[in-house]
Parts: sequence; structure tokens; C-alpha cells
Amino acid sequence: MTQQEINQVYNRIIHSLDNKELKNAFDSLQSLISGEREYVFQDKLNEMQNIYKKLLHYRMNGVKDPMQDNIYRNIQTSAYELADRLKHSLLTATSTLYFYNLRRCMHVGEEIPTDKLCAKLFDYYTTGRSQMYEETLVFLFHKIWVSDLFTANDSAAVRKIWTNQNLPFTTGCQAVSALILALQACFDNEKLLLLFDAVHLSTCEEVRIRALIGILLTLYVYRKRTSLYPKITDRLETLAEEPGFCQTLRSITLRFILSRETEKITRRLQDEIIPEMMKLSPKINEKINPNDTNNELTDEKNPEWKDVFVDSALEKKIEEFNALQQEGADVMHFTFLHLKEFPFFREISNWFLPFTSEYSLFNTHFYHEGHEKNILDSISSASFLCNSDKYSIYFSMMQLPQEAQRMIAEQFNHQVDEIKEVRETIAGQYIQDLYRFFKLFPDKQDFDDIFIWPLDFHNLPILQPYISDQESLMTIAEYYLRKNYFDDALTIYSALAKTENENDMLFQKIGYCLQMQGDVQGALDVYLHANLLNRKSKWLIRRIAGCYRSLKQPDQALVYYRHYEELFPDKVSIYIGHCYLELKDYNEALKYYFKADYLDTKTHKAWRPIAWCSFLTGRYDQARNYYQKIIHEAIPNTLDYLNAGHTEWALQNNREAIEFYLQAIRKESGNISLFRKRFLPDIPCLLAAGISEEEISLMLDQLTYLIG
Repeated sequence: MTQQEINQVYNRIIHSLDNKELKNAFDSLQSLISGEREYVFQDKLNEMQNIYKKLLHYRMNGVKDPMQDNIYRNIQTSAYELADRLKHSLLTATSTLYFYNLRRCMHVGEEIPTDKLCAKLFDYYTTGRSQMYEETLVFLFHKIWVSDLFTANDSAAVRKIWTNQNLPFTTGCQAVSALILALQACFDNEKLLLLFDAVHLSTCEEVRIRALIGILLTLYVYRKRTSLYPKITDRLETLAEEPGFCQTLRSITLRFILSRETEKITRRLQDEIIPEMMKLSPKINEKINPNDTNNELTDEKNPEWKDVFVDSALEKKIEEFNALQQEGADVMHFTFLHLKEFPFFREISNWFLPFTSEYSLFNTHFYHEGHEKNILDSISSASFLCNSDKYSIYFSMMQLPQEAQRMIAEQFNHQVDEIKEVRETIAGQYIQDLYRFFKLFPDKQDFDDIFIWPLDFHNLPILQPYISDQESLMTIAEYYLRKNYFDDALTIYSALAKTENENDMLFQKIGYCLQMQGDVQGALDVYLHANLLNRKSKWLIRRIAGCYRSLKQPDQALVYYRHYEELFPDKVSIYIGHCYLELKDYNEALKYYFKADYLDTKTHKAWRPIAWCSFLTGRYDQARNYYQKIIHEAIPNTLDYLNAGHTEWALQNNREAIEFYLQAIRKESGNISLFRKRFLPDIPCLLAAGISEEEISLMLDQLTYLIG
């Protein structure tokens, strides 16, 4: 069987097991075994099927046994594990994926037990053989990652890493990351329980937070099968007793939601911010004294730049990105996107290595002068950078002269980070490290990108007891709403509304989410309910009116715009005019459009409706006056030229009408068909203006000849 066929059958097995269709799963397992003649697995499958058939026989005959539920659960877990083992056995022999290539390499030569590897780590580190220690740590990372199901001895050996105070914290961090990758490749209850041990036993916050993130990711990927292991639920309950657990869980959830923004931020930097800054740089350079050789690097803006940035869209975007960085958004991904090509990043374990001055490579290049130690300390303490990006900076700096290195170190020293909660900082950095790996690793196509998943941990039944309180759900929902993930926000708000049915703000947000999803009628229904709870919300009144207009009910919209006008005079004149226009009360519409134009001396949004209503009411000179203003003082569009043509025609200025119609056609790139689609709906208005059907036909033919 090919790699694709093996994966297809495997996925079919998992789907059947997730849906508790054991007979279908057994049939698919049999086809996988028979197709490749993997008879070593046949006995296990036969055993499971025999037990299951007996279980079915007893249950169908009404025989009740308190152990039946446990037996059924054990059959399910055994079937999952058999499918995993069978898949890895088949793919190890044939697959070219990074994971299986490494598995084959690890199986060549003498097998080194995990406990001996851990003992070597301790020996190399305590005797100062740092390079040997690091090489062994890389080997251990590989061994854990591509290992089969862990034995009790494997678990005991790795567990000692969490409790050994004489090993550096990097050992525990790398063991955790290897376990996380291993669990992404294949579920292993022993490895997952080891992550729980890391949280419980380690005194290093970095290890604990990484392990907790690994637990959440594993529970998410295998949400259908983790409920089959009672120990997992028990360990979660124990973990939840620790102070701050629920808050940390909520913080990690928010960080993963925030990671969805990374690609958007990167695109905006690439397509908007950087090009704008490049355009601006000549102007800025004129404001800077080129003879000033002061190398002081601070975060203070040049006061002379003020006139360059004042009221500019660029400044607002930069301020927005500064706010995003303060929030914890990954605004640095774009900066380091192309700085992951150093040889260091060819080794998979290095993508997760904490940045520490104890790294042997630093001892090789640094420490012959004091300022180099300062550089490392400066980079290490920069909480706005993840570990992967810190290594990128280091390797980039190594290509610069020492003077340039000093300047960069100065810049780091002037960066003043806000004091943030340690757990939140660690979680943010590690999630960014994971993001870098899954997005930028040279062989990233060989891995399932976890960041294309919703990662909505609050929706996992196994985690809901710890993150379903009102404060947590409201915080997460607000985050979704602020980032325009309306479907996710709606799910939470709707759940909260079942118990918070007197909260008008909650219903306003539900209505807003529905409206932004295009369900205008659903939004209106919810808005009306919210209005019963709070009749003085100007935002809500305008939303209701807007929904009625979208639903082609201008009479109802007018009621709410009138109500809004009573509360806040002179704010909605133009919208009231629109309602009267849609009700074909053109004279009343004109009154409100003129009022809107009088109040708005900048945007002149009322000019177009004034011109059109003037035409509809036979005030052709007035209409002509406004269309001329639009064409000469605004940015005219196709409809402006079209309507100006109608007006001139009604005034019997046929030549001027033809010229405006030709302008409209040119706006449509000379496409006469598109012009006709816009023209034809206006025929009743032209007939009302005294233009005959025959004249209309002749005009269209004349335009066709002219555009010809």
C-alpha cells in the first residue's frame, strides 16, 4: 500500500472509533493488516474481536455485568493503539516524511535505553562537558519524539528529569517539547501523563507552562479518545487544585486565539506599513541632520518628524501595532520571517531550545570581552521576543562588526518591557516558538500545522469544568468579538444568554455577531429583545433602524430613526431622508437631505441623494447644479455620470446627456452591456420625466454606435 492509502485507511479507522462504530473499525484494521501481511498484529485484532463479540452477546441477551463498561472502554483504547502501532509500522518502512526517516535512523545500531541517556546527560553536565551534554540532549529529544509507546521504565527515566535539581532547566524544557511533538504524531497515554508530572513535579515555571500547553494541545487533538482514560480526568482535577490554574488556562487560551492574528499582522506589515514607511523615508531624511553622528539609540521620536506624521494614516497604524504588541500579539513574526535559515535551525530540537547564556556556542564566540556578555543578557531579558527569534538575532549579530553589535545591545538595553505576569510571558513566548516551527521549519510540510485549527480549548468537554465560569467565558468571548471572530463569539454569548436573560449588553453583542454574519433578521429579533431591556441605547436604536432598512422596511426604520432623533437631535437626518426616499416621499426626503447637508460641511454625503430627489421631483435645474458639484468637487462614479445624463436629457440638452452617458460607459471600461444594466432600471423615471419610449430606444442605439 502507498503512504496515501495507508493514511486513508488509518483515518477511516479513527473516524469509526471516534463514532463508536467498532465493527467498521475492525474491518478497516483487517484490510490494513491483510494488505501488508502484518501478521504480528493479527492476533491482537482477533483477541479484540472475540472479546467484543462476547460483550455484544451478553448485552443483547440482557446480561448485566458491572465490568462491561470497563471492558468496552478497554476494547476502544486497544483498537486506537493497534491502529497507531500498525500505521507507524507500515509507514516506517516506506514513508519519506521527516518523522519516519528519523525513526529508521534511530533504529540503526545499538539501542540506548532512555534511563542510560538521562544518566549520561547528568554526567556530562556535572563534569563540565557542555558540548557532549548538548549533543546527548539532542539525541534524547529525537528518541522521545519518534519513540514507540512508552514503557514504565521510559517514563521513570524521563520523570527524573523534572526532579533533578542539578540539571539545567533546558533539559526539562526540551524533554517537554519532545513529548509534545511525539504526542502530535501519535497518542500515548504514558507520555501525556508525563506532561502532567512535569507540571506537578518541576520547580521551573518555564517547564510547567510548556507542559501545560502540551497537555492542552494533546487533549484538543485527541478529544474523542482522552475520555477513555480515567487517569487523565483525575490528573486534571488534581492540577485544577493548584493556585492560578484556571487563570493560566484562560490566559493560554487567549494567547492561542491571538495567534490567529499573526498572518493578518504579517500581511499588513508587508503590504501596508513597510511600503508606507519606504515612501516616507526620503521626507524623513530631509528632516534629519545628516551630519549628526550621535549614535544614541532611544525610543524617543524626533520632534522634527511631527509634521510628517501628524494626522497620517501611517501613524495610526503604527500606534495600532504598538497596542497589539502590548497586548501580546505576534508582531515580530514578519521581522524574523527570513532569519531562520542559519544552520542552527536545521536541527529540529533547536526550534524549542530556551535562549540561555549557558549554550556552548556562546562560550565559543563570546566572553572574551565584557560587552558580549551584556549582549547575551540584553537579548535574554527581552520578553517581547520568543526564544527562536532571540537565536535569530544572535546569529545575525555575529555577522556584524563589534561596533554594530554594541549599538544593537544598546538598543536592547533601552527597550523597557512592561512588567507582566511571568506565566503569561512564558506562555506567549512558547506559543510563538511553536508558531515559528510549524510555519517556518524547512520540512514544515511533513507536520500537521496545529495553527490552522480553532484551538478553542473552552469548548472541550474535558476542560469545561475549569474554564466555563462566567468570567472566563465572557473574557474569551470579548476577545473573539474584538478580533472579529463572530461565529466563535456568538457561540459563547448564546450560551451565556441562557442564564443572563436580563443582560441587554449581552443581547446587543449577540445581535451584532448575527448581523456581521449576514443574518439581518436574526440580528433584528435579538436587537428588539435588547431594546425591551434598555430603551435608551442610541447604538441599539440605530442598529434596529439599520436592520429594518436592510430588510426593505423603511416605514419601521423611520420609527426608530425618529426615536433616535428625539434623543439625539441632528444626528440621523440623512438616514431619515433615505427612509422617505425608499417610501417614495421625495419632497419629505429632500427636506432631511438639505438639513443633513447644512449640518455636514465636510463630507457632503447628502449631495447625491439631493440631486436624485431633485430629479425625481422635477427640479431639474437644482439636480443639474448638484451633479455639477459632484462631478467637479467630488470623485464621480458611473451612477453620477448616468444620473447627470438623465438630468440633461430631461432638460432637453441631448448633446450634454450623450456626453455624460459616454462618460458613464468609459467608467465601465467601455462595456455597453454593463451600462445598459444600470440604465434600464431607470426607464420608469425617464418616462415620468416626459421622455418617450421611442426616444429611449433611439438614445441607446446612438450610444451603441458611438462606443462602437
